[in-house]
Amino acid sequence: MIAPAKVELEHVEKTFVVGRGRKRKVVRAVDDVSFTVEQGAMLGYIGPNGAGKSTTVKMLTGILVPSGGSIRVAGLDPSKHRTELTRRIGVVFGQRTQLWWDLPLADSFELLRHVYRVPADRHRDNVARFVDLLDLGPFLQTPVRQLSLGQRMRGDLTAALLHDPEVLYLDEPTIGLDVVSKAQVREFLAALNTEQGVTVLLTTHDLDDIERLCRRILVIDHGRVIYDGELEALKESMGGQRTLIVDLKEPAPPLSVGGAVVERVEGARQWLRFRRTDTSAAALLAEVARVAEVADLSIAEPDIEDVVRRIYTSGQQLAP
Repeated sequence: MIAPAKVELEHVEKTFVVGRGRKRKVVRAVDDVSFTVEQGAMLGYIGPNGAGKSTTVKMLTGILVPSGGSIRVAGLDPSKHRTELTRRIGVVFGQRTQLWWDLPLADSFELLRHVYRVPADRHRDNVARFVDLLDLGPFLQTPVRQLSLGQRMRGDLTAALLHDPEVLYLDEPTIGLDVVSKAQVREFLAALNTEQGVTVLLTTHDLDDIERLCRRILVIDHGRVIYDGELEALKESMGGQRTLIVDLKEPAPPLSVGGAVVERVEGARQWLRFRRTDTSAAALLAEVARVAEVADLSIAEPDIEDVVRRIYTSGQQLAP
């Protein structure tokens, strides 16, 4: 019986020795990390540079061996069953490619069919499906080195999925892409996860990726998990403040209303910060309308980037 395609880490550590002689020191890149990604789920795995994200992904693929703890992907130990696991996982590194640089994109796909030993009819069907979904047709015969970054990324996504993997690791899949290419990649990944039930672990610095794709996020810093839970719960716990943006009919001094503080004034526009626990948006709107003539207004929710930055600077570990 094939084990379910979930990802399990228990007290995983990875250390490296750097320097020589008396300057040698042990760097703990991943420190006691435990989490599970259930079959068919999508987890956003985020943190600053050097936090341990890429090291974790490399251990999950079997490229690196943990210094401690245990890892199971679809019931297999990646470092001991790397060849067998390769046929069940897909990997996309945004700054690297598994495509052949001087060959047309279609030839790379054909070579990967042999690498993964995919039956010809299944491979043909998968190529046709991804060419349609990711609009690859116009440049299938173009050498990879001549593709734009967005085109190459769509090609890399296809290459990672031609063998029907059950688990997909994405390391910075939208890095350097323009707005249109990012939207295409995000829509594709959302459909892949929803319609085909592929288990996805997404690491990224682009928090728009997280907000559009993931309900659950795990935040890592200096190798340790500092948050694991729902995205909305994180916003609530560290970003329970909202901003009312008011356009007045005429410029005015900062408004004085209960339950809110004016953070900024630019001409007739004012930004009022308030906490959900102190007042409701409806009550604040009524108070503003009572003291000033309003031309327009809107409410801005907490920005996830600011929320995560506050976690890093506070140094605290949050409960999920």
